[in-house]
Amino acid sequence: MAEDNVVLLDFWPSSYGMRVKIALAEKGVSYECKQETFEAKSSLLLEMNPVHKMIPVLIHNGKSICESLNIVEYIDETWNHKPSLLPSDPYKRSQARFWGDYINKNVYSIGKKVWTGKGEEQEEGKKQFIECLKILEEELGDKPYFGGEDFGYVDVALVPFTSWFYTYETCGKLSKGKECPMLVAWAKRCMGKESVAKSLPHPHKIYGFALQYKQRHGLE
Repeated sequence: MAEDNVVLLDFWPSSYGMRVKIALAEKGVSYECKQETFEAKSSLLLEMNPVHKMIPVLIHNGKSICESLNIVEYIDETWNHKPSLLPSDPYKRSQARFWGDYINKNVYSIGKKVWTGKGEEQEEGKKQFIECLKILEEELGDKPYFGGEDFGYVDVALVPFTSWFYTYETCGKLSKGKECPMLVAWAKRCMGKESVAKSLPHPHKIYGFALQYKQRHGLE
């Protein structure tokens, strides 16, 4: 689909935007990336996502697709000349979607308590975060990737958050390596893939952004 016009509306620290970048890279899709900001949302973003007014938004030949995992599925189905990110088996596909939904509902919201919270809220966040990671690690088991031998949908859903782990650990004074060694090994395995390595910012860059965010919002 060399003639396709593909644009990604993104905000570089967003794990949700990283998901889309990884999926596009896995499929070998060329695209233009336009950066948004929290402070001044572009008219294009408001036009293309009038309901949530949030990134990421994929614009494919003038049509917008919103919500990161929805976009990942769209990419998987549209550029189907390469191996699928979702399993072909209906049951396995349902399980992948279940874990994608679990990640969506837990990792960001709990992680934010760890790096922005204070006192009891932060301590509770740290406890919940480790519990969440252990649940995910149990699902991973001794498999190379969540879907088995091949990198896939659940890996795409979760691995962007690993770019934030240094921030979680530094702000929350916790150690994921000690608590979840198999998940740490999985993250390193994923980073060995070019599609992931090129899509995730350096953890120290994320940490710098987090410190600026806390300063601007009086969360220090």
